[in-house]
Amino acid sequence: MPDALPQHPPFALRGPFLTSFGDPFVEGVAATRRYEYDGAVVVANGRIVDAGPARQVLPRRPPGTPVERLPRGTLLVPGFVDCHVHYAQLAVIASHGAELLDWLTRYTFPSEQAFDDPRHARRIARRYFDLALAAGTTTAAVFCTVHAGSVDGFFAEAARRGVRAIAGKVLMDRHAPRALRDTARRGYDESKALIRRWHGRGRLGYAISPRFAPTSTPAQLEVAGALWREHPDCWVQSHVAENRREVAWVRELFPAARDYVDVYARHGLVGPRAIFGHGIHLARRELDALAASGAALAHCPTSNLFLGSGLFDWARVKRRRQPVRAGVATDVGGGTSLSMLATLAATYQVARLRGLSLSPGELFHLGTRGGAEALDLHHRIGGIAPGLEADLVLLDLAGNPLLAQRVRYAADLDEALFALIVLGDERAVRRTWVAGRVVHERPTGA
Repeated sequence: MPDALPQHPPFALRGPFLTSFGDPFVEGVAATRRYEYDGAVVVANGRIVDAGPARQVLPRRPPGTPVERLPRGTLLVPGFVDCHVHYAQLAVIASHGAELLDWLTRYTFPSEQAFDDPRHARRIARRYFDLALAAGTTTAAVFCTVHAGSVDGFFAEAARRGVRAIAGKVLMDRHAPRALRDTARRGYDESKALIRRWHGRGRLGYAISPRFAPTSTPAQLEVAGALWREHPDCWVQSHVAENRREVAWVRELFPAARDYVDVYARHGLVGPRAIFGHGIHLARRELDALAASGAALAHCPTSNLFLGSGLFDWARVKRRRQPVRAGVATDVGGGTSLSMLATLAATYQVARLRGLSLSPGELFHLGTRGGAEALDLHHRIGGIAPGLEADLVLLDLAGNPLLAQRVRYAADLDEALFALIVLGDERAVRRTWVAGRVVHERPTGA
């Protein structure tokens, strides 16, 4: 996507900052993390132009560049990256008592039918961005609904706010209410028109979005693959192996395929810039295929726990000879929070139930650089380094009383960071920048 960042004079931020680079699962945390206790970050025209120790950076900043000293007890980090979320499901978050396939019927489909009204789509898009930016999320891969207007409403709001967003119209031509079904032809035509209208406009990118294999006929999956071949710089997003009943259903619907991943591969939907939500119940062959192709998984821990779908296995995904690209995701409305801090806390808990203890550095990476890698955007976002876009978050280590109490007794950076992940929430997000512009600031005393 071409750059389209706001033009503004340079400014500098001085205070502690933390950033990740590389892959700590492969190279270790120490080799892939940078922490500057007295750091400085210089921003101009939406981009980071310098970052490092304040004593080195500030003397070489452009003449007249103002310097803001960040409040004591705060930490500057890259904006969080949410790899899989349904903005149209905000209304059904925290709905009681259903597993995946029942959840779709009882909550998701009725909620999404309201998006045939473009005014409703615009209203929910505004609310989604208010909440996501307040949680420090500056990039997201988002499912809209089958209605083209749901995509127009979402992208129009994203463009107004200048955020980097990936989204697409859901493709769904079977096993859904009539009001939510399109056809292979209509899905292709509407998606193609939306790509022309939005993809590459500012910081926006289009994702070809079959909901999941059971709700698309082979004909629709085929045209989805054709769309990607015609527009290879777009993304593909879908779901895979979230629930055992779902996996069995896919086996019945696609008996010629070797497995769930092979269903997508046969239709040309697996490769770099393809990201699949969940991936809990994948066989070794499927993980091998994803790793070899460059496709990514989006781990959705609060959703998986809430719907009882199962426990994602980080050891099988990342601690293997050829790791699979993976980020983390809120997956609202099956997920229970838009906070990436809460999502990372759940990521840790799910891993512990699998016998693995993810380190604070690994968790931080997954919410920032790891998510950017999963979306193939790490050359643009996900870190604090010259040349990257200035999507930043100022975290408050005393954002709530319990967090403040724990951090007061933290022995080192990792203890403080882990406390922030486990005990933090939206109250810990003091300020959010998008392309160098403040888009959220927590009210004083809030």
